[in-house]
Amino acid sequence: MVSGNHETERNASATMIVGEKGRIGAIVDVSSRIGKEEILAMHMAIEDFNSLSNQNFSLVIRDTRNDPNLAALAAKDLISVQRVQALIGPQTWEMASVVAEVGSENQIPVLALANEIPKWATDRSKFLVQASPSQLNQMRAIAGIVSSGDWHLVNVIYEDSDFSTTGVFLYLVHALKDVGAEVSQFVGLSQFHSDLFSKDLEKLRRGSSRIFVVHMSFKLALRLFEIANEMGMMGKDYVWITTDSFTSLAHSFNVSINSLLQGVVGVKSYISERNPPYREFYLRFCQRFRLEHFDEHNNEPGIFAVQAYDAATTAALAMSEIQEKGNDLLDKIKLTDFQGLGGKIQFKDRKLAPADTFQIINVIGRSYRDLGFWSDKFGFSQDLRQNSSSSLLMKKLDNVFWPGGSLKTPRGWVVPTESAPLRIGVPTNSMFKQYVRVEEDPTGNNLTFNGLAIDLFKEILDYLPFAPHVFCPFNDTYNDLVKEIYLKKFDAAIGDIAITAERVEYAEFTHPYSEAGLVMIVPTRKDTSNKALLFTKPFTVTLWILIAVVTAYNGFVVWFIERNHCPEHQGSMFDQAGAMLCSSFTTLFSLHGNRLHSNLSRMAMVAWLFTALVITQTYTANLASMLTVQKFEASISNIETLHKINASVGNGRGTFVKTYLEEALDFPAENIKSYTTPNDLVDALRNKEIAAAFLEVPFAKLFLARFCNEFMISGPTYVVGGFGFAFPRGYPLLRDVDKALLKVSESGKYKKLEESMIASEKCEDRDVKVESSSLSPNSFVLLFVLSGGVSTIALTLYTISAYKSYLQQNAIWGLMLAVIKRWRNHNRGFSGRVSDLPQTEPKNFPKAVDLQIQV
Repeated sequence: MVSGNHETERNASATMIVGEKGRIGAIVDVSSRIGKEEILAMHMAIEDFNSLSNQNFSLVIRDTRNDPNLAALAAKDLISVQRVQALIGPQTWEMASVVAEVGSENQIPVLALANEIPKWATDRSKFLVQASPSQLNQMRAIAGIVSSGDWHLVNVIYEDSDFSTTGVFLYLVHALKDVGAEVSQFVGLSQFHSDLFSKDLEKLRRGSSRIFVVHMSFKLALRLFEIANEMGMMGKDYVWITTDSFTSLAHSFNVSINSLLQGVVGVKSYISERNPPYREFYLRFCQRFRLEHFDEHNNEPGIFAVQAYDAATTAALAMSEIQEKGNDLLDKIKLTDFQGLGGKIQFKDRKLAPADTFQIINVIGRSYRDLGFWSDKFGFSQDLRQNSSSSLLMKKLDNVFWPGGSLKTPRGWVVPTESAPLRIGVPTNSMFKQYVRVEEDPTGNNLTFNGLAIDLFKEILDYLPFAPHVFCPFNDTYNDLVKEIYLKKFDAAIGDIAITAERVEYAEFTHPYSEAGLVMIVPTRKDTSNKALLFTKPFTVTLWILIAVVTAYNGFVVWFIERNHCPEHQGSMFDQAGAMLCSSFTTLFSLHGNRLHSNLSRMAMVAWLFTALVITQTYTANLASMLTVQKFEASISNIETLHKINASVGNGRGTFVKTYLEEALDFPAENIKSYTTPNDLVDALRNKEIAAAFLEVPFAKLFLARFCNEFMISGPTYVVGGFGFAFPRGYPLLRDVDKALLKVSESGKYKKLEESMIASEKCEDRDVKVESSSLSPNSFVLLFVLSGGVSTIALTLYTISAYKSYLQQNAIWGLMLAVIKRWRNHNRGFSGRVSDLPQTEPKNFPKAVDLQIQV
């Protein structure tokens, strides 16, 4: 009964009586800029609500002085003395948590303005309502900025008194991991030990990362930047990214503050300035804030003022409905649904929907610049219109002025000077010392590390933020070397380390820097194939056919021109065709120019003789080359042959090849023999101890460069491995190592290193192995055009000449017939007129008649 009476009295104190003036309590830090904006915004909200709804609500303010104990006392005073029906809580979670406890004890709803409230807190405090949207999504925006700069190590500086940062940083870690980055160090700073800031910053400066994410309250962050500026950490090559808790006050920064923050990039809560109610609120707020706080640098409202206005409106709206209907206040708050200045005000599990849009700003000069926006839906963009261009990177935003005034994106790391040297494992039992060679100096005190892998690693160091490092020899299998990284005995491993599935379980590898693959090396033997048709090999079939066609054509042209002058070209068609073909092909070997009677046939023959001379000499030279070149073929063509004869095979000791031969190529373990040096492998092949050897492609190149005539590659290339450098799993700079490796490859440095290594292997008969290839018509196209063209010209000229001669002969015979006919007619007329005279026959008449007939 006593408990019930107390409960009834407590409910009565928390319930409004119709007609009684309602009160709303607010707990703020009055002296701070946030507190000043919140107080004015809440007063404006109550005034606006009273004028629109004919209510008489009032606002009671209590100052926390940024002290959680005072916040708890203020909450008790407001509930027990001032009889407020709702509390609008402090800005930080530390103070909001104690106010929530007081509110829950008295069943008074607490509308907390802290950005982040843990889920366990709302479960524990049933009257706690988060009246400001969660800002967790800003961590994804920060990760996007980090990804845009291609950075992979980030330092996070936070306020260690804010216990809500646990969930915030867990979200940040996951967001960074999604873009291939991670947190290098978490550094918590306390407002009570600001004198230690220098020591903490000095530790950060000694590290390799130059990317700093600051998640702190305004006053503490400002102190941090003051000390960082004194230490020279706000200059070139540094990157500072601030979260919403600091950046959302950027509109209130004065010139002296901006001078400290030059180049800082910040994530700022987004307020839609296109919203008409906000525009009206903005103008009224600026006028009143200027009158009430003339000492402030800027009169504009920030996100904190907007959230306080909406929270006060929420409380007043719920209290007005209780007066009318008498329902529970907390239930009415949970059912709130209206369009506020900052967006939709609607609670789910006593929380507003998380913010999903942020502004990206850059402090430069006397103020800051709006670079653009980041939204959960579109990524980075310069505006939030539906058709605007967007990207996951900041390339769609305006240019950033980084610390030091540079437009060039900082590298984000430096080589630390005082870090412990990295221990890098190097195999000492490499089969091919051209890749890795570990030797002692003459004194025996120091080791030297040489080879292609070592030289390549030194080349990529110019692009990497590596700490000082030392090479550590390792005399065991390559699998064990990789496992040493997993056991943290080595920080990395370099050398001719093949990338295999087993090794990837213990370490991460760079992209392969060598050609991947496994090949079979077998001895060579002389080519015993059939050489009966070797005489045809100098020319291709097409060229042989073309030679025959052009030869026949040239013979036809010569025969056609010379047929009337040579007796051998007379006779039947069969005899003439045989003579033509015989004459055509004998010109390939000899030519009797005195038998030709026409200059046109001589011209065609000279051109064909020149062509025939070149063709025969080329044929002779190519055939001689083919007969003298030593040809070889593989003694074993495929692994099926090895399986049939149950042959033994060899490989390099300590490599993955032995396992691959057993598991993938089905060789019995007793048939696989391992060797430590190339000479041992060669001796085994020469002595037929093994029938074939299996080597990685890079090793095979070296092997064949030295033993170029004695051995050769046979069968297919099995796609496996490739050499790479090994690093611990999750290594944050692995992407940088890959990028540096690509730069070395693209610059041609790696190719030069590899060519120099292979060139050092000498083979005496290396060039003899080049085979002569059959010649095609392309090799003689100009000669054929010359010969065919000349013959065609000769044939054309002859044809034209013959035609003209034919026309001329016809004209002469026509003239002769006309003369004879005219003479006869003239002779008859003369005889008729002189018939009466004595006929006397001239002495020379018969001769004249003979002469006439002869003509």
